Amino acid sequence: MANPSFVYNPPMTPYLDILYQDEDMVVAHKPSGLLSVPGKALEHRDSLISRVNRVYPTATVVHRLDMATSGILVLALNKDSHRHISKQFELRQTKKRYFARVHGHVEQDSGEVNLPLICDWPNRPKQMVDFERGKKAVTHFDVIERTLDEKERPYSLVALYPITGRSHQLRVHMLALGHPILGDRLYAHEEALSMAPRLQLHAESLSLSHPTLGHWLHFNVAIPFSPFCPKPLSESFE
Repeated sequence: MANPSFVYNPPMTPYLDILYQDEDMVVAHKPSGLLSVPGKALEHRDSLISRVNRVYPTATVVHRLDMATSGILVLALNKDSHRHISKQFELRQTKKRYFARVHGHVEQDSGEVNLPLICDWPNRPKQMVDFERGKKAVTHFDVIERTLDEKERPYSLVALYPITGRSHQLRVHMLALGHPILGDRLYAHEEALSMAPRLQLHAESLSLSHPTLGHWLHFNVAIPFSPFCPKPLSESFE
């Protein structure tokens, strides 16, 4: 089935939300609806990196978030920092936590999804589970609450910890559990799509080692679609 069409209408307020900046790196909060990097079409040129480059011309993207996902993004301000931070992501030394509202009540209080992923090429950018050709993808999850919306439709708030960083990993893994993320225009069924005006996925916490100073930095941004206030990520790995 063909992917649904969309009109790119990135949010303009706030235009740029900088959480942290020094000589080596910038940490920004990307809103839902804004591309991490420019698209090929002229109307898709606006992006987080484009906005950051207006203030910090040397900034480069280290990792990305899906357009519909909100949350924390790190950008490097020089080649050495880019190399150092990229290596942390590659070696899975960073600590990341996402929150999502998913359709239905997740039965397990916590668990692991270990399902290999590959691009669903005829329907790209969709991804799919493929045990023969897929790349290893692992997600840990904790259920925070199970409740109903105003129309008595069930949903769960879950904390997600991606061990790997595959494209659309959290979205496909939740779908594979039978609990698509609310508002997901690519993967949600009709009811789950109708339950939220945007993808209910947020990169809430990120911890990493400073590229030159070596100490750990911890960043978090409040969940925009839930009043839940999580405890900070454990700092026991410092």
